Amino acid sequence: MPFDHRSAVAVVLAAAAALATATTPAHAHEAPAADRVLRVYNNNIENLVTNNADGTCTRIQGPDHLTSMLVDDDGRTGTSGVQAPDLLIVQQIRGTGQATAYADQLGAKFGYPAGTYGAIVAWDDPEVWGSTHKCSQQSLGDLKKRQTNAIIYNTRTLSLAAGDISKYWSAGWLKPGTSYRGGAGCTLYKPPDNDDGTTNAYKWKRTSAIAARFTIRQTGTTVFAATMHLPEQNGQNACAGAGDTGIASSGIHLGADATSLMNASTIRVVGIDANRTNIAPTTLGGFGMTGYGAKPTMGSRKIDYLFVKGAVRPSPIDHTVSGTKSNHLALYGFIEF
Repeated sequence: MPFDHRSAVAVVLAAAAALATATTPAHAHEAPAADRVLRVYNNNIENLVTNNADGTCTRIQGPDHLTSMLVDDDGRTGTSGVQAPDLLIVQQIRGTGQATAYADQLGAKFGYPAGTYGAIVAWDDPEVWGSTHKCSQQSLGDLKKRQTNAIIYNTRTLSLAAGDISKYWSAGWLKPGTSYRGGAGCTLYKPPDNDDGTTNAYKWKRTSAIAARFTIRQTGTTVFAATMHLPEQNGQNACAGAGDTGIASSGIHLGADATSLMNASTIRVVGIDANRTNIAPTTLGGFGMTGYGAKPTMGSRKIDYLFVKGAVRPSPIDHTVSGTKSNHLALYGFIEF
């Protein structure tokens, strides 16, 4: 059975509400409009283990990764101008344990107590899959065997009701050996249409997506955020479900719960490792969203995307953080509200 997000986050939400009420009453002391900015990042953090060209792997500490990803208003990392983010949309994290630790490391960078940043995961503790994960050191490969996706949010600036977390939804794929036939061969990537064999039996869980609707405490503005990780097969054949090529034949689709939350939100943010190049910035235009960042995000390929509905500030670095300590470069958007 999928992780029960609503019951699992109830305690966190209650604690977060108490903390936020003590520090930032809703709608109180509103900042001038020019100073109201929602700081959003997207990155596939690769379980904080990077793959090197020589077959070795390198473990990255959470604080080091965060320092390499977070930027100031001029797109620079590691400066005194870097401010606390509001949303981190991440892919390929091990589960609640790693997500919570990473969230607390983020809070500590800005002098906040543990629990200031909350974490929503598609799967609490996904089962292991795969073998070496292309790491010559088995201990590091083992750290990549559990994979899910998460949204990390700042409870000082964002509130979240238990009913505003979507159910997870599955990605689509073309099972190896199946004829594509213009998308007719596509299926949902979950049992019984997932990988054959025990080694990869749970690989599909790394592509489970999840979304939530937040409220900006300062103004009451609603914010939708979703995290997705599409299968490698999407690079060759766009699949979003049974006989479905996805939005604009991109392989992207939104679950029913997520769509309802999105439709009830003013600002909308979707972060994706799509494993597919040439997804146009206008792909989610029907939902009012535009893609930001055009540079390659993994080697010479752009396969990671950040779509936003909102007033995104221009970026001197194309919304793409070149020094990110992951195999994927981070994307960011600073949204005025």
